[in-house]
Amino acid sequence: MKRKLLLIVNPAAGRGAYKQGFADALYTLSQGGCDTTVYFTEGRGDATVLARDHAKDYDLAACIGGDGTLSEVMAGLMQHQDPPALGYIPMGTANDVATTLGIPKNNTVAAAQRILGGTPRPFDVGGFGENEYFAYIAAFGAFTEVSYATPQNQKKVLGHLAYVLQGAMALPKIEACHTRVEYDDGVIEADLVYGSMSNSTSVAGIVKLPEEMVSLGDGMSELVLVKDPGSVLDLAELADSVLSRRFDSDKLLILHTKKAHFTFDTPVAWTRDGEDGGSHQEITLYNYKAPIRLIF
Repeated sequence: MKRKLLLIVNPAAGRGAYKQGFADALYTLSQGGCDTTVYFTEGRGDATVLARDHAKDYDLAACIGGDGTLSEVMAGLMQHQDPPALGYIPMGTANDVATTLGIPKNNTVAAAQRILGGTPRPFDVGGFGENEYFAYIAAFGAFTEVSYATPQNQKKVLGHLAYVLQGAMALPKIEACHTRVEYDDGVIEADLVYGSMSNSTSVAGIVKLPEEMVSLGDGMSELVLVKDPGSVLDLAELADSVLSRRFDSDKLLILHTKKAHFTFDTPVAWTRDGEDGGSHQEITLYNYKAPIRLIF
């Protein structure tokens, strides 16, 4: 008997790249024993609604899109007590989750084969406040606005390079904000230019955390804090060291926690999985241990 597969497709992700090989991917899934029903999203939040409303009727779920699409689907699956295992066919620009998991990117057939032959593994999900979620990162500060502030037409033409160019333009505008961070092992109060809570070895497709530092289903997130280096030049040097995977600066803290509460002097803009997360003067982030089984 074939397994019923719910496939949610974001047609706007990856400059519409899903069209290349889409029929072949569906054929691959069918030959692999899946009876696939396809739903297309039309706007932000649709993937969450589709996963929430339909996942209970399927043996497996999967999505085609970028990290934001995966994040929305996970948010929908979080509404279920025992959600189906989730497959991912990455077609976005950064594809951080796919990089972390080693899933073929922008190749629908190869990713479909991974869904068929991969193993469902426990995957932590982040909580953003009380009723919102993130798949792999919530962040504020330096460069975090780049992912959603980069014009869509630039993303379509330049792809990942658009993020790099937008980030370079943002460098002179970076300001530190006084922050109090309460986490599992204590309290840190400092002027920060960046802060995040994540469950990924890849951030923005550029920064790579050591694999031995990150465990995807252990109930612990990586808390990354960057203190004010003092000048744009010092910040650029710190950024260069991080890009080179040198994490020994006294301005950089990488910790592990299940929960982190952030308090700022004034509201600060956040991103969730590369999308606008709104501005918050106070926010608590959580790690929900392995509510999702992600196939890779």
